[in-house]
Amino acid sequence: MADQADVRRTWQTADAVCFDVDSTVITEEGLDELANYCGVGDRVAQLTKEAMGNGMSFREALTLRLELFKPSLQTVQKFVQDHPPKLTPGVKEVISLLQKRGTAVYLVSGGFFRIIEPIAQLVGVPTENIFANKLLFNDQGEYVTFDTDQPTSASGGKAKVVQLLKDTHGYKRVVVVGDGLTDAEACPPAEAFIGFGGNVLRKSVQEKAKWFVTSFTELAEPLQS
Repeated sequence: MADQADVRRTWQTADAVCFDVDSTVITEEGLDELANYCGVGDRVAQLTKEAMGNGMSFREALTLRLELFKPSLQTVQKFVQDHPPKLTPGVKEVISLLQKRGTAVYLVSGGFFRIIEPIAQLVGVPTENIFANKLLFNDQGEYVTFDTDQPTSASGGKAKVVQLLKDTHGYKRVVVVGDGLTDAEACPPAEAFIGFGGNVLRKSVQEKAKWFVTSFTELAEPLQS
């Protein structure tokens, strides 16, 4: 069984690292913030809570929440413009340290590409290294649905992304960093999972993580040695 020392060694020698975005790379939850912006934050939060309590699949919960406020293309663009990303302290430095060591960095999220793209730019992750959900609009820019072909649109999607990266690039040591159970569930196929509790501390995630951190400083330190 891997222990914290093993996870730290894998972190130091990783070919690729997949970061969750909401409550990990940024301090907020993108969909909740978009819902707040659209004036339905409380209703969406309640629906999220009910969905989690009822064991609803990720895709079903996402469908219900989006149907509640159907964000238009214009609304999403304006939200991104009016709501600059709130990066978690130290994340930019950690990503930079990884990249300097030759480690490929990916953002893998159940959130939305249009909201995550500016975050990727801020932390220096190439656009093609984003795996996230895509909102689909009609010619008038009205919300229609989301792209169900994206692996992150379904339960177990992050594990599929990790496997896809390994198959495509031949990575041997992939590390997943995140605050949620969907991140923990991506290991395996990832070689290691690091639980992040710097924004939201989830007991269930803490229990599953061999290495659990509450700040990016803890992740930077082994990369500087």
